[in-house]
Amino acid sequence: MLDAFPIPAEVGRRASQLLNLIKQTEEFARLETSSKKYSDCWATFTGYPLIARWNLERDTPGLFEEALRVLALKTAVFELSDGDESLAELEVSAPVDEMVHAVLAQYTLCQAMTAKLGIRFIHMTDQERFTYETDGYTDQCYRAAGWGEPNRLYWLDRSEMGRRLDILGAKYESIGIQAEGRSHPFTFEEKTPAEQAADKVAV
Repeated sequence: MLDAFPIPAEVGRRASQLLNLIKQTEEFARLETSSKKYSDCWATFTGYPLIARWNLERDTPGLFEEALRVLALKTAVFELSDGDESLAELEVSAPVDEMVHAVLAQYTLCQAMTAKLGIRFIHMTDQERFTYETDGYTDQCYRAAGWGEPNRLYWLDRSEMGRRLDILGAKYESIGIQAEGRSHPFTFEEKTPAEQAADKVAV
């Protein structure tokens, strides 16, 4: 299968060009601001929380940069593979992928930006595999773009992601959140802490 992928050096070279073009568009500043604001609305139980000592304010800028790099890499593979969507859906770490979602949620800006540049951002959930491995094809392309080593705070291979999901799952279940955030038994009939405090004051 790897034989079908474009050469990492070519992907990296084109991705670096694309990232520079994206950052030079008039839409970029608003895309950055909007994506960073959106991250607190998008967060799931199995993406950002995999980051050690996750902190929205501290980690969002770094994740935004990684998301842009991923989109540039995917676009480069898409172009160099004659529009092969499956090949272009590169394997990435879950926290980074979650930020990609936050960027792509800025639909109007992304449409305007890519139309001007004559490119296409690639991302389809039905193509995601979540089998990212350190030093695999994605990392080879990333390095070839001149971006150095992927930040391991955010780039976790699948075995480490699985290990952390097990830990998070146990912690979630200890407070009644089941199936990694996919269900819970809460009815929300109890009073909020603020309501309980108000009741005490009233007494």
